[in-house]
Amino acid sequence: MNRVIWYLIISDILILSAFGLMSPIFAIFLNEGISGGSIIAAGTAVTIFFLVKSIVQLPLSMYLDKKRSKIGFLLLGTFLVVIVPFAYAFSPSIGFIFIAQVLYALGAAMAYPAWFSLFTMYLDKKHRGLEWSLWSTGVGLGTALTAYLGAIVAKNLGFKTLFFIVGAVSLLGMIVLLFLSKKFLKEVEDGVSLVRLKQQKH
Repeated sequence: MNRVIWYLIISDILILSAFGLMSPIFAIFLNEGISGGSIIAAGTAVTIFFLVKSIVQLPLSMYLDKKRSKIGFLLLGTFLVVIVPFAYAFSPSIGFIFIAQVLYALGAAMAYPAWFSLFTMYLDKKHRGLEWSLWSTGVGLGTALTAYLGAIVAKNLGFKTLFFIVGAVSLLGMIVLLFLSKKFLKEVEDGVSLVRLKQQKH
């Protein structure tokens, strides 16, 4: 397994597991912890995210397929996702949360296609199932653990502290991608094949 795959997996585990910290309490926060919040507002926030992401993601993906460089999209999208927990922490009202959800959706619509495109590009043809399974298992276990821990942190330290922790861990995930881009940007932009990478390693 080459290092590109490892970096992508580690980054995704950090970011998705961090957001898993918020999973059990996000609706509670929107109902009880912010001005103008309610159960309906919580549902609206989730709807905004998936609606915007679904609308924007397809045209962005088609544009991305025409571009050799995927790193720029991945980094910009990830940056937008990473700042969302900090936006939650400083949100004065539910309206600000809705804006943060739009930002979250735009970031996800950019980062997800770019991440999957790079991951597919560098997969080992003989171990595709294993490498996809490593990603899925790592994200699943990380999210399972943080969903429980997130509830504990929110109860004992408050919502704002939880959001800062989510943002900090997500930032670590983005730093991994920055290291990836530094090490492999030229190879990615030049469209270097997986075979060539293997030859360089042996």
